[in-house]
Amino acid sequence: MSAPVAKLVEIGPDAEGQRLDNYLLRVLKGVPKTHVYRIIRSGEVRVNKGRAEAATRLALGDSVRLPPLRLSERAEQKSDAIARSAPARNFPVLYEDEAFLAIDKPAGVAVHGGSGVDFGVIEQLRMARPGAPMLELVHRLDRETSGVLLVAKKRSALKHLQDQFRERETGKTYLALALGQWPAKRKVLDKPLVRYLLPGKPGTEGERRVRIAAADDPQGMRSITLVRVAETFADFSLLEVTIKTGRTHQIRVHLASEGHAIAGDDKYGDFARNKALARQGLSRMFLHAWRLRLTHPSSGETVQLEAALPPELAGFLAACRPAVTGQG
Repeated sequence: MSAPVAKLVEIGPDAEGQRLDNYLLRVLKGVPKTHVYRIIRSGEVRVNKGRAEAATRLALGDSVRLPPLRLSERAEQKSDAIARSAPARNFPVLYEDEAFLAIDKPAGVAVHGGSGVDFGVIEQLRMARPGAPMLELVHRLDRETSGVLLVAKKRSALKHLQDQFRERETGKTYLALALGQWPAKRKVLDKPLVRYLLPGKPGTEGERRVRIAAADDPQGMRSITLVRVAETFADFSLLEVTIKTGRTHQIRVHLASEGHAIAGDDKYGDFARNKALARQGLSRMFLHAWRLRLTHPSSGETVQLEAALPPELAGFLAACRPAVTGQG
C-alpha cells in the first residue's frame, strides 16, 4: 500500500456554506469522527493555508488541505456498508416544500451517525427518499431531545437557513421540565460555556461535556437563555426556554447551574432523582424542541413551526397534575 499524501481540495457549489467538520465527515468516509475533530484541532486541516475551527463555514473556491490519512480498503468498505445498511425511515413531517422540510424528531435517535452510532435521522431519511437530490441537516438536536428538526433539500436553502441560525435570527423555544420550583423572576441566564472532555480509555478521547466558564476564561463562549415558567407542579416547573445562542448542551447546563436540572438528564441531572422518575414513568430527558420561527429561504415570509409534546412527556405531566374532584 502506497504512503498516503496530503491533498488540496477546492470547494465547489455542493459544499458552499457547509461547516468544516460536517464537510470532512462527509468526504473522509471511514475516518472515525474523533479523528476528524483531532486533525482539525491540531491544525493538520487547513483552509486557504490557515488554521480553521470545526465551525468554520466554507466558501466557494476555498482551498482545503486534507492531511495524509492511512485508511484501509476494508475500513472504507465498512463505512460504505454502514451507510447503505441504514434502515429507511420516515419521520412525522411538520412542514415541507421544495426548499426544506421540518420533521418531528423522536427522542433516542441521533441526528446523524458517528461517535458509536452507525446511523441517525439523516441517513435513515436518505434511504427512505432515494430519489431526493439532496437532504442535509440544517442544525442539530441532542440524541435525547425530541422536536422540530430542519432538513434542507437545496444547497441555497441550507446556506440561507444556517446563516439565520448563526446570526441568531431564528426563534427557538423548548419545553423543559426542571426539578424544583423555578424562581419566576429568574428570566435571563447569561453565562459563558466551555466544552471539555472526560478522561477516556487509553488511546481514545473521553465523552464531551460542557460547563459554566469563569468570566475571564478566554475559551468561554457567551450563552444566553431566556426562561418563562409555563406551569408549576409540586416537585417540578414546566419552562418555556428560548435560546439566543445555540451552544452545545446550553439549556441543560444553564438550568443545572441554577440548581434546577432537567428531569431525566443523564449528563447534568440528579441521578438518584432520575431513577425515581423512571419508576414513575419518565424514562427519558424532558427536553423538547417545541417551536421554531424562521424566515423562508425563498419567499422571505415568516414560518412558524410547532411540534406537540410527545405522548410520553404529555402523559407524565398529566400524571403530575392533581386529580380534579367533583363537588356537591
